[in-house]
Order: sequence, then structure tokens, then C-alpha cells
Amino acid sequence: MAEEGEVTIVGAGARLEGNVVSAGHLRIDGQVKGQINAEGDVALSPQSQVEADIRAQNVSIAGRFKGSIQVKGKAHLARGGRIDGNITSKTLVVEEGGVFHGQSIMDGSSTDGARTQGTPSQKSEEKRDEPEVKVP
Repeated sequence: MAEEGEVTIVGAGARLEGNVVSAGHLRIDGQVKGQINAEGDVALSPQSQVEADIRAQNVSIAGRFKGSIQVKGKAHLARGGRIDGNITSKTLVVEEGGVFHGQSIMDGSSTDGARTQGTPSQKSEEKRDEPEVKVP
């Protein structure tokens, strides 16, 4: 188990492909392609380029990200950051100047950030029913 405040850093000159697993927090300054699983928070610096699926407590994106994000808490897209993909989180913050292309599922009742296969489509079906309701 990682110590409180321990941060693993993928440096600006590093390029990783495969699965990245961190028992603590993770900061990415370089390039990662694959999967990222962290028990703590994941931060992508402005120079980072990541194509992955991320599972973590919280995530902050200031660089370029492509893939899916599942966090138990907050997903934060900083000014100058870009996300091309889907986000599942309790809270989503998009700063002015951040670019988000994808779908966001904000699930305040989720305790583990995970979803069943049918849950997103059930919510979509509920939303499709709303326009059919006519109010005099």
C-alpha cells in the first residue's frame, strides 16, 4: 500500500505502452498508451499525451487525453486540456479553454465509479421518454 501523499511520476521524456498501476497518486508528464489504474488521483500535465482508459479516485486533465475515464469523485478538465472520450464521475468541472468531445455520465449515487452494462442505456431511454410527455 502506498504512503499518504506518494506520487508516481511518468516524466516528460517517457513513453509507456501497456498497463500502468499505481497504489497512490499518479502524475503523467509524458506519453502513455494503454490502461491506467490508480488507487489515488491521476493528473495529466499540459505536455502529456495519453490514449488510455483511466480508473482512479479523481482525475485532472491539462494535456491531451483520448479514451474513457471512470472516477469515484471529480473529473477536472483544465484550461488548455483536451478530452476525446467518455467520462463517468460524481462531479465534472470544465474550465474555460478546456475542450471536451464525448459523453459525460454524472452519477452521484455511485460509490465505486463502476457501472453495469445496462445502466447508461437505461438513463438514455428515460431521457428519450421526457419529450413525449405533454403538459397542457
